[in-house]
Amino acid sequence: MERHIYTLVRRTDWAAAEKAGAYTGSEDDRRDGFLHFSTAGQLRATAAKHRAGEADLVIVEADAAALGSALRFEPPASGRPGLFPHLYGSLPLAAVSRVMPLPLGADGVHCFPQGFA
Repeated sequence: MERHIYTLVRRTDWAAAEKAGAYTGSEDDRRDGFLHFSTAGQLRATAAKHRAGEADLVIVEADAAALGSALRFEPPASGRPGLFPHLYGSLPLAAVSRVMPLPLGADGVHCFPQGFA
């Protein structure tokens, strides 16, 4: 199992989560019934597919072990290869390891920190 998993969150939504003590997900997460996460190796493709050109995002890194049985690795509905981490419940701030800005470059593509394939 992955040690850390990642989700892309709008900066304003993350600020609200910090005040509330937990992140309850985006509109898409709530519609699907779980919070969408990616592994480090999946995150760039996820950003390109679901958040292309979107500014003011943060990468939220969570400790997978801290999420217990609410975290499941499942195939995506889109048919993309691999298993993706899905969290069935809210993300408690205590499980968050880091929050990193995800700026857009001049070319409109996200500029990821080192360590993301």
